[in-house]
Amino acid sequence: MTKPLIFISNDDSVEAPGLRHLIDCVADMGDIIAVAPAEPHSGQSSAITVNRPLRLKECDSYHGARVFSVDGTPVDCVKLGLHAVADSRPDIMLSGCNHGSNAGNCITYSGTMGAAIEATMAGIPAIGYSLLDHSMKADFSRTVPYIRDITEKVLANGLERGICLNVNFPAGVDIEGLKVVRAARGYWSEEYKEYTDPFGKPFYWLTGRFVNIEPDDSATDEYWLARKYATVVPARADQSAIDCIDAVSNLLGL
Repeated sequence: MTKPLIFISNDDSVEAPGLRHLIDCVADMGDIIAVAPAEPHSGQSSAITVNRPLRLKECDSYHGARVFSVDGTPVDCVKLGLHAVADSRPDIMLSGCNHGSNAGNCITYSGTMGAAIEATMAGIPAIGYSLLDHSMKADFSRTVPYIRDITEKVLANGLERGICLNVNFPAGVDIEGLKVVRAARGYWSEEYKEYTDPFGKPFYWLTGRFVNIEPDDSATDEYWLARKYATVVPARADQSAIDCIDAVSNLLGL
C-alpha cells in the first residue's frame, strides 16, 4: 500500500526546532518532504520572489524526511517544492510548527499561514500549526497529541476545497482541550523604535502588540487561548466577500 505523501514547510527557516518537531510528530504517518526557507521569513504572508532566481538545496535528511532549503519566502517553498521536489501530489500539507502566535488577525501577515493557503489554492488539504512562544527553545511537547490527532483526521477525511486550518496552541501550560472557533477581531498597535546607525543615519525597528477588540467573546480563538485551550480556525483561501456583492452593487448603482 502506498504511503501518504506529507509536504511540510514553515516560515522560521529550515533550521527551526518547530520544523523538526512537526516532522517528529508525523514521521510514522507517511513519506515526508520538507521544503523550508533558508533564512527566517516571519511576516511574509503570501509574498513571492519575482525579481531574481531561486536556489533549491537538499539538506541532511531528518527522521526519514527529505529536507530542502530555498532562498526565498514560505510561498516560494511551496510553489518550488510542488514543482521541483514532489514526484506526486501531496496528500496533505503542514506548515509550522511556528514559533509564535498566528491567532486573531495575525493570519493576514503570517508566512506560516501564507504557505498553508498556497497549498490550499493548489487543492491540497493544509494545516498551519503555531505555538504561542517565540523562543527558539520553545517547549512543543504538549502539542504532540493534538498535532497527531488533527493531522490523522484530515489525512483520512480531507477538507472542503478552498479551506485550510489555522491551529494555535497556548505555551507553557497543560492544554485543556480543543475549540473550533473564529479569529478574534482586532488590530496591531504598531510602534517603530528609532535608532541611529554608525554613520549617524536613523533606522527603524517595528514593535507593537495585538489589540483584541472583543476579549470577552467566547466564539474567538484569543478567548480560548487565554484559557489554556488550543484553537482551530477554518480559513478560506478565497477572500471574496460574497455576502457583500449586492450591497456594493447597490452602492455603485449597478
